[in-house]
Amino acid sequence: MSRLRSAMTKGKRVGLEMVETATPNRKRSTTYVKEEESTDPSSSRSTFHTFPDPADVERLRSQLLRWYDQEQRELPWRTLAVTESDLNIRTYAVWVSEIMLQQTQVATVINYYNKWMKRWPTVQDLATATLEEVNQMWAGLGYYSRGRRLHEGAQKVVSELKGQMPRTVDSLLKQLPGVGRYTAAAVGSIALGQVTGAVDGNLIRVLCRLRAVGADSTSSAVTEALWSLANTLVDPERPGDFNQAMMELGARVCTPKGPLCSRCPVQSHCHSYHKVHVKQEKNSRKLQGKQDRKPASLPDIEDCANSGTCPLCPSEPWDDALGVQNFPRKPAKKPPRVERTLTCVVIRPGEGGEDEFLVTQRPNKGLLAGLWEFPNLLLEEKSFDLKQRRALCAQISGKLGTHLTENLLQYVGEVVHIFSHIHQTYVVHSVCLKDADTHTHTENARWLSRSALQEAAVSTGVKKIVKLYDSVDGQKEQNSKDGKRQSHTGTKNDKKPNSSKKAKVSSATSGGRQLSLSSFFNKVKDEP
Repeated sequence: MSRLRSAMTKGKRVGLEMVETATPNRKRSTTYVKEEESTDPSSSRSTFHTFPDPADVERLRSQLLRWYDQEQRELPWRTLAVTESDLNIRTYAVWVSEIMLQQTQVATVINYYNKWMKRWPTVQDLATATLEEVNQMWAGLGYYSRGRRLHEGAQKVVSELKGQMPRTVDSLLKQLPGVGRYTAAAVGSIALGQVTGAVDGNLIRVLCRLRAVGADSTSSAVTEALWSLANTLVDPERPGDFNQAMMELGARVCTPKGPLCSRCPVQSHCHSYHKVHVKQEKNSRKLQGKQDRKPASLPDIEDCANSGTCPLCPSEPWDDALGVQNFPRKPAKKPPRVERTLTCVVIRPGEGGEDEFLVTQRPNKGLLAGLWEFPNLLLEEKSFDLKQRRALCAQISGKLGTHLTENLLQYVGEVVHIFSHIHQTYVVHSVCLKDADTHTHTENARWLSRSALQEAAVSTGVKKIVKLYDSVDGQKEQNSKDGKRQSHTGTKNDKKPNSSKKAKVSSATSGGRQLSLSSFFNKVKDEP
């Protein structure tokens, strides 16, 4: 694989040089990096938070890439980035993977990515898809605006860029909707061989620990410092592999909790690890009653010349219990907004005996844009339950051109679903309509069979509601069957009354039918 990667790296450079012959984008990309470095406020801090020695940079690159070549996971987008010779397809494929990986775990993305690339292997294929098809494919992956922006970007590439994906970091950033600084740098380095760092969540953690950056990692000073570090460290020969190696390191070794420092290939460069070692040695000397003397070869956080005023040094004291997890420092997250939503599963008999569900489509902008859901109403704290159920019935009646009253609603249960910023509780009711000819009277409402609902563009919350409804509905059916069985066995018991609980259970199970296990226990529990 390493030979193939080396060959493809050379191939990428040849392809890039061919592109640069027409437009000198390489020079532009280099200027992009230098401009970032020149605007970095380095004058207000010491070199402690940087890599001032070029030899250290070379050593770190070599150590990290050697580890990556041996330990990297085989992921479909990485394989495609190495084996795909078509620059347009390669750029498109990496772009799709980077958008999917935003705020989503690798294990979750793999299956979605494979399905996506099988259905839309080129940007032209994606451009011809409908938004409904894209939402269907994206359903369950979360952050649904990402799929919509991919679709918009593909259509823009085809209609405005003559089907050619952007060829530089700068053009990726400017021409593709939903592509920010990190995504542009990642796609540019991995697919196009552009020499630029790429700072994502993993890189923030790794770089903060390597150089003991303890200030708020979301501040502009820290952000610019980390990008400057990333651009200093990136390997000019293998920029894409280097950036992926840093991400791999953060995902598998330098993790948020329980980092595996003993397995880190760049441990010798890590100020945070050295600080832990120094603290441990100090404590050991104290226990042994020896003089406290710090080895000169092990730098400490206090080595920053401007520790009192440095915008990158921590403002909070070091916590021995956390160790390297003292870095990075992030502001406390705001608690999610708490919402309760009255939701109704409306069902009617469909063709062939299969039930059909009423769903409505959400607006094209905002949370869960364009997805289908059950009729619902956001509950107001000070409003009466009866009043809100009437309002939901009126909403449903308007969509169906019929009249529903609140006493038809049957309580099902509650479903909790957590969004990034909302703690949502769905208060679920259901209503079964007897009339199969009930038609929808609005464009954003439709009836879907169960099989169609499973394939539709619906959120994970809707799937949870269906699961709850099926569970409760199944229990009702079971209880109904149990009631009939108990009635049947009760007729026999009238002839031979039993005085003991054991005898009653024996009688119930000795008839021509055998009760289910749940019914067995219910029978015992109901006895006086």
